[in-house]
Parts: sequence; C-alpha cells; structure tokens
Amino acid sequence: MSVYETVVTWSRDGAAFTDNRYSRGHRWLFDGGIDVPASASPQVVPLPLSVAAAVDPEEAFVVSLSSCHMLWFLSIAAKRGFVVDSYRDAAVGVLGKDVLDKLAITHVTLHPDVAFSGAHRPTPREVAAMHEEAHDECFIARSVRTDVRCEPVG
Repeated sequence: MSVYETVVTWSRDGAAFTDNRYSRGHRWLFDGGIDVPASASPQVVPLPLSVAAAVDPEEAFVVSLSSCHMLWFLSIAAKRGFVVDSYRDAAVGVLGKDVLDKLAITHVTLHPDVAFSGAHRPTPREVAAMHEEAHDECFIARSVRTDVRCEPVG
C-alpha cells in the first residue's frame, strides 16, 4: 500500500475574516519541493477574493483523472509495442447537481488525442481498447462517483 501526503497552507495576513471577504488564495506543497498557487475557482468565489491565475480544486480533480488515464494509456501502448509520439487531452469537468441535489463534479470527459509513429501502429479498434483498459486501470477514476468518460479525438 502506498501513502500520499500533501500540505495545504493559507494565512489571513491581517485581513478581515468574519465578513467572509478574505482571500481564498493558498498554496499546495508537494514532495520534491513543488509549490503550487491554488485558490477557490473564480466561478465559485468571485474575484478578487479568488485568484484566477491559481489552480482550483475542481481543475485539479479533472487534471488528476486526465493524468492518471494518460499514464496508464502510455504504459499499455508501450507494452503492446506501439510508439506514442505525443498525447494531449483537453479534459472537461462539469459542476452540477448530483442525485442528492448538491453541487458536485457530475461528469468528466477526457478528449485524448494521441499521435503514433513507427511501422507498428494501432488500428482504431486497438486504440479504443487501450483507452478502455486505461480507464479500467486508472485508480483515480475508480476512486470517485463521478461519471468519467473517454472520447478520443485521435
């Protein structure tokens, strides 16, 4: 079993707080020293109380699903002898009401566009099968209730 740890930091920095007009800007700290500016989404908390240039939890949720799928796809393609030259996914997450009428990321759609090279290239059916297997293996996707879809574009 693996354990993953992160640190989230925020400070009021002397600003008012109980009026709910405090900055939602904060930091995500990861192993290896990565420090990511984070904030509530400007779609949830209006500017200037949020930070548009920072990563918000909703974006992080979507990108973690996309990244997990990609890593599995690349591994599967390599094991099958296919050479992947590039992979791009313009993933989209939708915030809406769930079955309990609460706000949730109700579905995430991945749009992977994969370019292959070499003499041994997969057929469209093989690409679809690799995406399906990657989806089945992605433990992030298996960890959430959100409907995660994969609609390859190439």
